[in-house]
Amino acid sequence: MKQIVLTLICFAGLCQITLSQSNSDAEKTKLERNKAIVRGYMDEVLNKGNLDVFDSYISADVVFNGSKDLKQQLSSNKALRTAFPDLHLIIEDQIAEGDKVVTRVTFEGTHKGEFRGAAPTGKLVRYSGIAIDTIVDGKVVEMRHLADTLSLLHQIGALPSPQPKK
Repeated sequence: MKQIVLTLICFAGLCQITLSQSNSDAEKTKLERNKAIVRGYMDEVLNKGNLDVFDSYISADVVFNGSKDLKQQLSSNKALRTAFPDLHLIIEDQIAEGDKVVTRVTFEGTHKGEFRGAAPTGKLVRYSGIAIDTIVDGKVVEMRHLADTLSLLHQIGALPSPQPKK
C-alpha cells in the first residue's frame, strides 16, 4: 500500500511540473508576441511612416506619456520627420515582463530641415531613447517614450554644448 501512495504522490508531482512548464511556455510566447508588436509598430509606423497600419498595433484610446492627445504626438513626429527625412531607429535592446515591453533605441538621421529654430546643417545625428509600452489584447494601450533631445539639439547647434567643469 505504501508503494501505491508514493507512486501517486510522484505522479501528482510530475503533473504539477508539467503544468508549470506549460504555463511557463505560454508566458514566454506572450512575452515574445508583445515584443513583436512593439518591433512591428516601431518599424512600420516610425521607420517607414506607414500610418495605414497604425490601428493594427495601437489601441484607439492609447495614452502617450500621460496624455490621450495622440494628434499632438503625431504632429511632433511629423515635424521630426520633416527635419530628418531619413530618420531611422535601431532597436538596441528589448525586455518584456508581464504586459510591459521596454525597448532601448538609437535614432539616426540627417538634419535636412528646420528643427526647433535650427536651420538645416546637413549633419548626421545619433541620439538614444527608451520606450516603455503596455500591451493589452495584442495592442499598445500605453506608451512612455523618452528621447535624449538635448543631445540632438546640441548636435545640430540649437543649444550650446555643455562646458566641462573646471
